[in-house]
Amino acid sequence: MILLASTSSFVTFLAIAVFGFIFVVASSILGDVFDHGDFGHDADGHGGGPSLFSSRILSVFVTAFGAFGAIGIHLGYGVGVSTAMGFGGGVLFAGVIYAFASFLYSQQASSHVRTSDLVGNTAQVSVAIPKGGVGQVRCTLGDTVVEKVARASSDQEIPVNTLVKIQNLVGDVVVVDRAE
Repeated sequence: MILLASTSSFVTFLAIAVFGFIFVVASSILGDVFDHGDFGHDADGHGGGPSLFSSRILSVFVTAFGAFGAIGIHLGYGVGVSTAMGFGGGVLFAGVIYAFASFLYSQQASSHVRTSDLVGNTAQVSVAIPKGGVGQVRCTLGDTVVEKVARASSDQEIPVNTLVKIQNLVGDVVVVDRAE
């Protein structure tokens, strides 16, 4: 009878581990299944990045819980101790995955450039700006090269390759003056 109860607990923990592992594989292949709705959002206000409740992190927790629980039963511990071992192992492994995902998220860079960042920068005319008309300028912000339609602030012609200073924005058009 004790062997049957022990085997039953062992099989239960293994089934939990297998279910979690299948979910890890499925979410890796199909993407975060629950993260496409409102199910996987974290409520701690972290402003982006991985969630503690993402399907991958939860499935790693379930897999480790089942595996460590099965190990506890196999080593001869009772269901309570094995459950505690499973919970501890689940928290540990889910925490490691969360920390790794947070690290990867923090390494991302954005190439988003706000147009307002261009004001005050020097640019080079890439398409001549005719008197009273528009041309184009090229400006570098960090590692990003931005091309914008440009108009001269005074009614003057500015030839190609002339350095200009961006004075203002009018919609999507930058207003420029010759650089001094």
